[in-house]
Amino acid sequence: MTDDIDIIPIAGRFRGFLPVVVDVETGGFDCRKDALLELAAVVLRIDEKGELSRHRTFNWHIEPFPNANMDPKSLEVNGIKPFSPLRMAVPEPKAMEEFFKVIRKEVKINRCNRAILVGHNAPFDLNFVHAASDRIKATRNPFHPFSTLDTVSLGAVMYGQTVLARLAQAAGMGWDADCAHSAVYDAEKTADLFCHFVNTWQTLDAAFKAVEN
Repeated sequence: MTDDIDIIPIAGRFRGFLPVVVDVETGGFDCRKDALLELAAVVLRIDEKGELSRHRTFNWHIEPFPNANMDPKSLEVNGIKPFSPLRMAVPEPKAMEEFFKVIRKEVKINRCNRAILVGHNAPFDLNFVHAASDRIKATRNPFHPFSTLDTVSLGAVMYGQTVLARLAQAAGMGWDADCAHSAVYDAEKTADLFCHFVNTWQTLDAAFKAVEN
């Protein structure tokens, strides 16, 4: 694992934004009323060639906030049993405070101004992050309030696919349906795809410049 003091800062690559790949598992689609049950974040590193790669994944199992709605259909899809002691879930304020602390550290060491959420259907994840931030009255939410980088759009452009599973397969990464709808698995697959898109563009851009010269 690369030591934090030795990293190449990402600041110059995305106009001062730090891309952080996030996936949430929830009790429904309403970020204000439905429970945030699981949160995973993948932090990235950039090398001397400008190529991105996964560095480390963080994950929290989260207790439903008081009076949170949990749609049985959503729980059937993600397989989460919200009140199972085996989840070792933590209260939402603790999870969000730890999450924001990790991201603020990454923003600082990468010399960025703030984080920008990368996701598959990213506005969904961002809305749940901001709703939880509002519930705990966080004062130092590091994420941009509305901008995102979405692998749905990137995948549609590059492969003509928008579904995460099909997109991963089109990119030659494979897909394990038994692991899907886990925040960690989906976040890491999304991170691999995002890095693939950025690195492919990096290679094409270098090739175009070589031809021009």
